[in-house]
Amino acid sequence: MSNGVCDVVADARFGNETDVEPAMPAWMAVFSLAMGVFGLLTAEYLPASLLTPMAVELGVSEALAGQAVTVTAIVALFSGLLVPGLTRGIDRRVVLLCFSTLMIASNLLVAFSSSLMVLLIMRILLGIALGGFWSMAAAVAMRLVPAALLPRALSIIFSGIAVGTVVAVPLGSYLGGLYGWRSAFVAAAAVGVVTLVFQLFTLPPLAPRRTARLRTVLEVLLRPGIAVGMLGCVLVHTGHFALFTYIRPFLESTTGVGAEGLALMLLGFGAANFVGTLLAGWLLERSPRGTMVMMPALVGVAALALVLLPASVPCQALLLALWGMAFGGVPVAWSNWVARSVPDQAESAGGMVVASVQSAIAAGAAAGGAMFSVSGIAGVFVAAGILMLLAALLIGMRVKVEAPRHGAGGAPVLHL
Repeated sequence: MSNGVCDVVADARFGNETDVEPAMPAWMAVFSLAMGVFGLLTAEYLPASLLTPMAVELGVSEALAGQAVTVTAIVALFSGLLVPGLTRGIDRRVVLLCFSTLMIASNLLVAFSSSLMVLLIMRILLGIALGGFWSMAAAVAMRLVPAALLPRALSIIFSGIAVGTVVAVPLGSYLGGLYGWRSAFVAAAAVGVVTLVFQLFTLPPLAPRRTARLRTVLEVLLRPGIAVGMLGCVLVHTGHFALFTYIRPFLESTTGVGAEGLALMLLGFGAANFVGTLLAGWLLERSPRGTMVMMPALVGVAALALVLLPASVPCQALLLALWGMAFGGVPVAWSNWVARSVPDQAESAGGMVVASVQSAIAAGAAAGGAMFSVSGIAGVFVAAGILMLLAALLIGMRVKVEAPRHGAGGAPVLHL
């Protein structure tokens, strides 16, 4: 996440999430949260790069294997909404350590799963950790550093998103090709162990404070303009994850690229995604509406071009890079929009975003699987590409985002 977006999120400190500002920053604890982001994101995305070998070994279709993404997203949706409230009497340090433990257990048990059903059950553990962690991340960061340093802390924490995007899929594809798909989940479990140990020694006690409740999240959603904005967010993420979940079988079926070539193409996607994350902050300061419309539109164009243009490795690699760069700015843009829209309810906004994005991931993976079964992989990319273009149209016409003006801190201010 860029510093510009962190400046935006920082304004949420004026809500009810922080009562006492820490005197000194706990940077090692901040880095441990970044490791948690990286580990969770890596584990969530691994099936996207391993669908084909997972499906073959477990004796199921790739569409069914893709539901490993769906079940995690569905559980994360409810976890993001419910876990902060259910654990409101527990030290947040203990809760975060439990999330890392669940991540380790999920990855190890997936690696030794004997059937798809067992694998899906084990992915439930990851969903609990994923949703709970995301809903608490910003609120915990506010308690680790002074307010003036919060933008820097959030930038460090959410850099785990960019690093995970660059590393997770190509590394999973590479390890799967060399040692089998199970080795990738063992490696993810090892990352989780390192994260847990680091957090154990660096996270300070974080006594529970007032946390988000489901009623508060619903009240935020009912504020003017928020619901249509979240609908746009859901549509964009649904289209992307319908595409992303089935990226490997598409590339293999169109160009016949091998494991090493596939890993390089996915690495290019991840690197472009990282660039897009950095670029988004600069673009949002100049034209927030144009940026929010342009990003899904470019993804939609890239998806349709992948199907309609003659298949070749160089052409598809370029289109994947365009797609990755365009989508890299999507989480940044919506974090910017939501944080500016509800700065007084930081944790409630966090739960709402988790629910929206995870429901979109689940819908995208499930709809992509259904479309895959009916019309093949090309049908998935055509339908998802059209959905992205429709989402861009909705955002341009209905989501109210004014041109930024600069407040006292120099950060761009957006209004609904």
